[in-house]
Amino acid sequence: MKGLPKVLVLGPPLCFSSLQPLYSHKFHFLNSHLSDLSLQHFLQLHHPPSITAILCDAAGYSVTAEVLHLLPSLRLLVTISAGTNHIDLRECRRRGIQVAGAGAIFSEDVADMAVGLLIDGMRKISAADRWLRTQNHHNAPWHLFPLGSKLSGKQVGIIGLGSIGMEVAKRLESFGCIISYNSKHKKTTVSYPFCSSVVELATTCDVLVLCCELNEQTKHIINREVILALGKGGFIVNIGRGGLIDEKELVKCLMEGEIGGAGLDVFENEPRVPQELFEMNNVVLSPHAAALTAESFMNMCELAGGNLEAFFSNKPLITPVMLPE
Repeated sequence: MKGLPKVLVLGPPLCFSSLQPLYSHKFHFLNSHLSDLSLQHFLQLHHPPSITAILCDAAGYSVTAEVLHLLPSLRLLVTISAGTNHIDLRECRRRGIQVAGAGAIFSEDVADMAVGLLIDGMRKISAADRWLRTQNHHNAPWHLFPLGSKLSGKQVGIIGLGSIGMEVAKRLESFGCIISYNSKHKKTTVSYPFCSSVVELATTCDVLVLCCELNEQTKHIINREVILALGKGGFIVNIGRGGLIDEKELVKCLMEGEIGGAGLDVFENEPRVPQELFEMNNVVLSPHAAALTAESFMNMCELAGGNLEAFFSNKPLITPVMLPE
């Protein structure tokens, strides 16, 4: 370990058990999760000025300005998540700390999950499975199971037309869906109609799919006004971040029948999920698992290791994150 660059591991990231044996001969990983000490006391045992890199993900520690302050020589932060709302990017920019993310490595898997949640919810696949397992013992007539909704031809509004949003659009086009979108900026490279207002988008659509990042501007971008604009037959899919939706209002609107249903991979206060959602047959739930495929996580191990290698070899990062001004 002597002489190897020190990398503080926070969380740990889900792929770390696969990454560590591949790169332990190149980096000295400091596994704070194996210690009962607070992070501050753990770092005191490892000479904080000697630590120049962090490896983390969105499910572990929030890398706040206070955490960064504990590491005066930090120059690199590698996260294995597509989102970066767990990192104080402004402080990283102020300190000159480079940040590497997942890039588009999870985009296809997350898009697959978005479409899966949508099909499941609209065609009531999980609800049908539960119904059959319970009602078949009572010889209930199958025609009593409620009708689902057709996906083909639906107007789908995508909020956030980045790499994931584009993959969702591509998949839903093959189902004959009509795509429009809302994004921070209008995309000159796509022909989909652009709506500058999320309320306007909801008014014209049957489905909203949330693919944008969570920040100060997008927190609760889906509020009661948007949900009511979407309407009683509308369906919401969230594979972005839980805080994009005002969760209390969503639950209330679902209970009141103001919206048709939802497919949720993320929640506002993870790992807590509103108890009311468990009782709803028009809601499909997933434990923030959209990116969790064996293939993507092996690719993420290689990417995270590659970013560490690039930095310590004085080469450009493979997937740098743009830091705010």
